[in-house]
Amino acid sequence: MIGSGPAGFYAAGHLLKDGAGGHSIDFEVDMLERLPTPWGLVRSGVAPDHPKIKSVTRVYEKTAAHPRFRFFGNVAFGEHVSREELLSHYHAIVYATGTPVDRPLGIPGEELPGSHAATEFVGWYNGHPDHTDLEVDLRAAERAVVIGNGNVAIDVARMLVLAPSELAPTDTADHALEVLAESHVKEVVIVGRRGPAQAAFTNPELLELGELADADVIVDPAELERALAVHDAGAEENITARRNVEILRSYAERPPAGRAKRIVLRFLLSPTALLPGDSGHLGAVELARNELVADADGQLRARAIDEGETIAAGLVFRAIGYRGVALPGVPLDARRGVIPNEGGRVLGAPEGEGDGRPQDGGRLRGEYVVGWIKRGPSGVIGTNKKDAQETVDAIIADAAPGGEGLNTPSTPDADAVERLLRERQPALVTYDGWASIDRHERSLGESSGRPRVKLTRIEEMLRVAGEDPDTAT
Repeated sequence: MIGSGPAGFYAAGHLLKDGAGGHSIDFEVDMLERLPTPWGLVRSGVAPDHPKIKSVTRVYEKTAAHPRFRFFGNVAFGEHVSREELLSHYHAIVYATGTPVDRPLGIPGEELPGSHAATEFVGWYNGHPDHTDLEVDLRAAERAVVIGNGNVAIDVARMLVLAPSELAPTDTADHALEVLAESHVKEVVIVGRRGPAQAAFTNPELLELGELADADVIVDPAELERALAVHDAGAEENITARRNVEILRSYAERPPAGRAKRIVLRFLLSPTALLPGDSGHLGAVELARNELVADADGQLRARAIDEGETIAAGLVFRAIGYRGVALPGVPLDARRGVIPNEGGRVLGAPEGEGDGRPQDGGRLRGEYVVGWIKRGPSGVIGTNKKDAQETVDAIIADAAPGGEGLNTPSTPDADAVERLLRERQPALVTYDGWASIDRHERSLGESSGRPRVKLTRIEEMLRVAGEDPDTAT
């Protein structure tokens, strides 16, 4: 298993379940993770003020405790061990690496200081080691614009306006708490290219905006109704979309309470340029107005009209989607940003571009994929459970008598794998090492009533992982 996020752990759990799918195979699962810490986006993507969502890790902990499960953290696929080496040791590889890279806007000015990817910002306030040193100047702007109409956009907006009392009991990274405490941001504008009926918000996330202690939610009634003027049969049949519209209408009818900050929801607008201010820092966002038109399949698309506006803003966060990155030796659908697959079975490269390995109907035998890198960045954490089951069902079917077969490793030896990994990465972190990090972080949070104080540097994590938990400080 390459990757230790929700999809990877759900897949591992399904494989380790005795008699799952009617099989009698005692699968053994090794999980390789680039970081010393597991859980993927549950640790570094879920908003810190959503502790109930993070509690799903209790399910993953049960999987990790299984005697046929091993965790090898701080091991990078393609750097410490290659695909070919893993295939020489394992009957199957399951890729569960997610989609860690944001989709760019592709407009002038995107590189200006003050323009950020939501992925970086979310990783920064969640203490992801890759983003600990991100420079986010929240004192340079009173207005921020968030481009996107999904839950990540709402998370970013909410984090920018949370009151200190709302942030205090969370596991927000210490470095982010310091910067957020000095923020001058008073208004956050969330901009979507399509209408409210097509927005990808979930109902709980949208409702939560109305419960903020320090911020009013502003929706212009006239703009909302204009954006809803085009009939969308699909949205009307979608329960989530219908409820989103109801929530937005309730915000439009609600008079502002005069709170210190505001979140403004705008629709049918697309950024066309980010404009510099006098200092060269981001100063404004140029937007084109859109209309909704049906394409050949009857789907409503945003089309720019000859109107627009410019919003002064010192910060922009783009949250228009994610894409996967190519893993060494593993096919990638560059357009969709996912590993090409059929029901979780990895498909090989086009004819003439393969590596000579056995291919069955265009697929690479013994290679599988789960999660966002399989289907794209969609759904909530629980969506990965069903997704993982589909892939595990394919593995079980292939392994069964009369099935298409798994990979045939030359050295299917668990001890040999561990020796190889420890030789390549002496700083390998086992699950016991992660447990030491977990205990240490939780103990640091106890004195301030927080669930944990996260370690944000790899060196810190490795030090604690190698120490006795009773002596770590």
